[in-house]
Amino acid sequence: MKSERRNELREFLMSRRARVSPEEAGLPVGGGRRRTPGLRREEVAVLAGVGASWYQWLEQGREISVSPSVLDSVARVLRLSDAERRHLYLLAGMNPPTPEVAPEKRHMCDGLRRLIDTWMPYPAHIMDLYYNCVMYNDAAAIVLGMRPDITQNCLIDFFTDPLYRSRSHSWERNARTVVAQFRAACAARPDDEGFQEVLAEVSERSPEFLRLWAERDIEDQGQVRKELSHPLAGLLVVESTVLKVPVRPDLMIVLHTPLDEANTAEKLEWLASPEGRRGAMYPVAG
Repeated sequence: MKSERRNELREFLMSRRARVSPEEAGLPVGGGRRRTPGLRREEVAVLAGVGASWYQWLEQGREISVSPSVLDSVARVLRLSDAERRHLYLLAGMNPPTPEVAPEKRHMCDGLRRLIDTWMPYPAHIMDLYYNCVMYNDAAAIVLGMRPDITQNCLIDFFTDPLYRSRSHSWERNARTVVAQFRAACAARPDDEGFQEVLAEVSERSPEFLRLWAERDIEDQGQVRKELSHPLAGLLVVESTVLKVPVRPDLMIVLHTPLDEANTAEKLEWLASPEGRRGAMYPVAG
């Protein structure tokens, strides 16, 4: 496996080096005919501020010491995308940096809106890294009580929204999971002020959160069973699944799927129908 990784590192760096012209790298035009397209190894080394021999060894996949700053310099010279930069880290045997959103991918929110609207009549919403709700479909408003007059932060609302608390039969069981997952997210970005702001607000408003936070449980995002009591439809049993889109690492899609209990699927379809909407206690979103 190590040999394959070294071979892939060599081929990857050579292919990326061939894509960058001397003009793009800011080198003087001219200097004679080149045997191969793109930059020479020596030019990459000079532009990245590393030794020519060191870069040659890196491209050959030798066992050498590397650091994040040096890999970032090489990535800058080779004009690597964020995905390519993280790939370089992996091939060099290092933990990759946190994914970033490419500017050209920020328009994907329109597509994600179509996704959760297509998920109707089942609840779906999208939240950012800090659990702020970015958007939700009509079913999430009808079933989960998502609405404009709450904080629009899924963690804070879980602990402070009396409407959701009154509907959730599984609140006590799921609270521990919610806190453990948020702690895992915080741990991945320990210096991120966004997490600290959410943590400060929910800690101030919910003693129950503080008690669970002190237990220091850690859990990855996954599936959670939710039992909800709707004033019109009665018991609803759904399973929430958190999905991530690699090109939008700042967002998480939460889809709720009806389980084979309490005729949940039929009830959700009725709640989304014109008849069900007319009887809803709260206006739907959108």
